[in-house]
Amino acid sequence: MKFTRITVDPQQIGGVPCIRGLRVPVATVVGMVADGRAETEILAAYPDLQHEDIAEALHYAAKEQGVSRSATDHSVRFRQFLARPVSSNAAFCGHCERSEAISAC
Repeated sequence: MKFTRITVDPQQIGGVPCIRGLRVPVATVVGMVADGRAETEILAAYPDLQHEDIAEALHYAAKEQGVSRSATDHSVRFRQFLARPVSSNAAFCGHCERSEAISAC
């Protein structure tokens, strides 16, 4: 996969991979997703970002970690993750791949 939205410039943030040269590191976006932030929250925090930027940041991080799932599979799982109900006891269960209270698994 060719990454058209990820830039690496040694003159910008020490060469850290960023989103479209915006000085928003890929790691920041991936970290926000990992922390359970919804796409709308991420886009509100960084108004210059677009949905495609978030998706490509996740693809890039997965590739850097050697994950070999297809881009389509990642996109589907990402959309499912973002569509999950958000409550204080909701979490994405890696065992059964449902987005419900952990005790339901």
